[in-house]
Amino acid sequence: MFPIQRLRRNRNDERIRDLLAESRPDKSKMIMPVFVSEDAANPEPISGMKGIFRYPLSMIGEYCKKLDQSGLGGILLFGVPSRKDEIGSEAYNDNGVVQKAIREIKKSSKILIIADLCMCEYTSHGHCGILRGQNVDNDLTLDSYSKIALSYARAGVDVIAPSGMMDGQVYTIRKSLDSAGYTGIPIMSYSSKYASSLYGPFREAAGSTPSFGNRRSYQMDYRNSREAIRENSIDELEGADMLMVKPAIFYLDVIYRSRQSTNLPIAAYSVSGEYAMITSAVESGTLSEDFINEALTAPFRAGADILITYFAESYARTH
Repeated sequence: MFPIQRLRRNRNDERIRDLLAESRPDKSKMIMPVFVSEDAANPEPISGMKGIFRYPLSMIGEYCKKLDQSGLGGILLFGVPSRKDEIGSEAYNDNGVVQKAIREIKKSSKILIIADLCMCEYTSHGHCGILRGQNVDNDLTLDSYSKIALSYARAGVDVIAPSGMMDGQVYTIRKSLDSAGYTGIPIMSYSSKYASSLYGPFREAAGSTPSFGNRRSYQMDYRNSREAIRENSIDELEGADMLMVKPAIFYLDVIYRSRQSTNLPIAAYSVSGEYAMITSAVESGTLSEDFINEALTAPFRAGADILITYFAESYARTH
């Protein structure tokens, strides 16, 4: 006689299914990426990401208040400035678009604000740092990152998320924050950020497409996973409070290996291209709507503690 697996046979009972689920999406563990535009007068739709918009400063507070009321864990804030230059100086302007947005959001809600720290949206060339010739100067860029972090801190940010993948960025930012008395602001490091082809819709949303070359000299080769563990270890030693793997669904092995190698919280960023593919497949009828839940569950099952996803808002509305 074979043993009877009664629990398996009763999984048509939704109560039992929920009771036995090892991993599940949790809106309180989800972060919604939010774009705020200095030039926008109304919400601007982003091609390739249906239902995702760039919001004007005048509406950002009310929008984030609704996100807060839905029970989401927080937002990841990106700014689209009206002015760019070679050195991305608007990124550390205390009256810049992200700094203004932080203050506006704080007026109307208590939602956790994580501010992306990079320069690609602010530089006229679209790269993530200061150029020396045709290459990004890592060490010169760190000085700018320090200025941006302090400007965000003065505006009242809750968490800073450096995404430029510059060597030493976490150490530099942590030292600058601590020296200025902002010892309580955590750093969520984009520690394993791959040079992926899945960022296209985001670059249109943020206006951050490089005007020449690519970012492979400072982002990771998608063929590598051991490299991610090295990057995680370095950022942890430099003072990161949370680590991130980006993208998510194509990199579940990296999330899993990261979980095995650190006790720090791990965030997974399901990026714009992943959102676009899933949305397109569901809308066309090629895949059922439950595909969204499956995609949201996978990073948590692999070991992520936090999921950054463009589905966060819609998921929170229905759960």
